[in-house]
Amino acid sequence: MSKSLEESSLILSARTRFYQRLLSGPLVTTHGVPSIADTSNQKSVRISASMLAQMGTCRGTKSKQAGQTSGGEFEAIVSQFIEETFLQLGHIRPGHWRVINNPGRIGQFEQYQHLEALLELVKQHPETRASLGGDYLIRPDLVIVREPEDDAALNSANQQVVAGVFPAHSPLRKANNQLPILHASISCKWTIRSDRSQNTRTEALNLMRNRKGLVPRAVAVTAEPLPSRIGSIAYGTGDLDCIYHIALPELLVACKAEGDDEELRVLVEGRRLRDISDLPLDLAS
Repeated sequence: MSKSLEESSLILSARTRFYQRLLSGPLVTTHGVPSIADTSNQKSVRISASMLAQMGTCRGTKSKQAGQTSGGEFEAIVSQFIEETFLQLGHIRPGHWRVINNPGRIGQFEQYQHLEALLELVKQHPETRASLGGDYLIRPDLVIVREPEDDAALNSANQQVVAGVFPAHSPLRKANNQLPILHASISCKWTIRSDRSQNTRTEALNLMRNRKGLVPRAVAVTAEPLPSRIGSIAYGTGDLDCIYHIALPELLVACKAEGDDEELRVLVEGRRLRDISDLPLDLAS
């Protein structure tokens, strides 16, 4: 492929804009230290600085932005990237899709509508919370949903697929279901700093345990520079489908210079870690 064609490709162009938004938004330096670095860890600072130097030029600030603010901006930028890529792949994955940032209650989606009754029960009878637990309290950062289809869309000019009563229960048929179907839950982790990062894996498991119907995709996107911390949520195969890094090639170069790229390569070769550019096609698969 020629360089001009490569540069005009949908995903690469979107990845470039993704970088631009990060560099003009939450990815800044404070006294020369990148905002994704753990200031108490010099390796984190060095890897972050090397990665950032490969990505482009960012703003400098006098004081570090609050983590919650950076996290919110990061979620919005990831959402834009998915809208500009996955939503353009109708020729690969047909359907009426939506990307929702901070969707709120999980019971608004078809596979989890039964949780609305459970939440109402707990609200009316707080004493039941101890018995029921809190697994039903799932609040994704970002979701992709598919709208149910009417019969005209399910049928084609050459083939009548549905008619009359049957199929009577499939949620993809709008005559049976009016709620959006949860396709993917995307956890956005600006950095990975503490045991709270394990909430990402717990939430993914709860999505599986509490659904009635199809299991949605469960992935995480992160800007974390330290391989060991990425590994803390990437290892294993029973919860998250995969972890996506904002700049995996740049991170690999930075870690190799530190002599600390072995763990990253294990994660990549073990199909647990990919670049953000891989996410759209994986969602369409």
